[in-house]
Amino acid sequence: MSEDVKRRAPKEHTTDPHSRLSVQPKMQLMDHGDGSHSSHDEPAAERSGMKRLSTLWSSFRRGNKDRLKDVPESPVEPGPAEPLEREPRVIRGQYFFEYLVVVSLVKSGGGYEPQISYQFPKRDGMGRSQKEEEEKILKAITLFCFPEGIDWAPMTEYQSETFSFVLTEVDGSRKNGYCRRLLPKGNKACPPEAYCIISKLACFGLFSKIFDEVEKRRQKSMAMIYPFMQKLRESPFPAPGNSVEIKSHIPESGTEIIKLTRPLDSWLEHVNFATLCGCLSNQEILLVFAAAVLERRIVFIAEELGTLSQVAHAVSALLYPFTWQHTLISIVPSILIDVVMAPTPYLLGVQKKMVDLIDDKCDMLLVDLSENRTETFIASIGDEGSILPPKLHDEILLALENKKEKATVEEWNRVVSEAFLGFFVKTVGHYASYLTSSGGAEARRTFQSRAFYKSIKSNTTRHFVKKFMQTQMFDIFIQEAEQRQSGTHQGIFHQKIQEYQNNGKAEKKKR
Repeated sequence: MSEDVKRRAPKEHTTDPHSRLSVQPKMQLMDHGDGSHSSHDEPAAERSGMKRLSTLWSSFRRGNKDRLKDVPESPVEPGPAEPLEREPRVIRGQYFFEYLVVVSLVKSGGGYEPQISYQFPKRDGMGRSQKEEEEKILKAITLFCFPEGIDWAPMTEYQSETFSFVLTEVDGSRKNGYCRRLLPKGNKACPPEAYCIISKLACFGLFSKIFDEVEKRRQKSMAMIYPFMQKLRESPFPAPGNSVEIKSHIPESGTEIIKLTRPLDSWLEHVNFATLCGCLSNQEILLVFAAAVLERRIVFIAEELGTLSQVAHAVSALLYPFTWQHTLISIVPSILIDVVMAPTPYLLGVQKKMVDLIDDKCDMLLVDLSENRTETFIASIGDEGSILPPKLHDEILLALENKKEKATVEEWNRVVSEAFLGFFVKTVGHYASYLTSSGGAEARRTFQSRAFYKSIKSNTTRHFVKKFMQTQMFDIFIQEAEQRQSGTHQGIFHQKIQEYQNNGKAEKKKR
């Protein structure tokens, strides 16, 4: 068996049964019997860290007076980001959302406990196992709608905020949670409440507009939300670039027609690069990208939940056409803060008030996104500035300078995404030439890794690619390419590769 074939042995996608944090290990796992895992070659420190992480939930459930009491028995946690190149798992006629819930803060002991006070639609006629599974999901939703924990107080003013999270179920399927927190109607001081929509569809901008309509109706009456959401749920999800119109009657305002339009670039519809670019300079974005592309541990710090969720998803999107294969929790609930102890790669968002709970800041990139920060990088490994090939690093910087301050979200997304997409086209865009097959047209192909990186002429680019080839995101990308039939490439990445190669040929002819 060749070296290339050995390296491409199929890998088992495992999920820790306690922490629910998706991990795709590179080595054969052995079960300790307590639900935690380690490998024969794994360092003792890493085994210890993973065992601590895998018993997190059981230790939390034993009780901590300063934290939430009602923790899910088998919590649902965010896992790897959905591959952006593929269309969301949408079939014609699929509902916009599965359900809408309202999460209220209820006085409990010395603090407030988040509880679901409204659910639409109600799930009746479910079997016992289905009902138990839904209860776990609903408990997890309350956790992510109010990640701060129980420390709340009544208030008369509160700036509404919108953010998102991802739930990964036992079977690996993912659901998106869209959340808006606001104060209930009335003059009485009270804690905020959260409106949360759960959907299999990833389109942050579209659901933000839906929340605008929900909030408008909530200020009049809770009963007005039902007919609007019912009509929305019955409407088919539009194709990229298309719209759907919802007729809705509001007393004193008459019948309104709400137009919901899906972005043309569907692979970017869950992303807002403007938030990332507003928090970090172009150079700082490149340092974060460099750490992410080598799958390091990255923690973002901010006061606003919306900032954390938008930046975490934006950084993950910078990796397109590759997919972040490790833990991604855009907003870490206070009860889960010990997840930062995990030795494996992650993208985490932590509220600034909890930064002091991060005891060990070694071997990670800790990024402060808050406006009043004194320094952006609280902790770093130190080599982030030398990871990317210098010439390509400068080309990305130059491309990012084309951003217009008053551009639309779509324009920002296009400029930023193409800058980083061009980087991958120039570094690994030739990968398809090194997929070989010894059988017929339907035979599985094999990636010739050594010949692939040896073909790169630039020493600095070759050095980067050799490191990048050791990541999970590259490994999974190549495994999927090996399984595809020749000539079935799809997506904007392969379009850009073709354009780049054609431009190269045209330049040679001019010479």
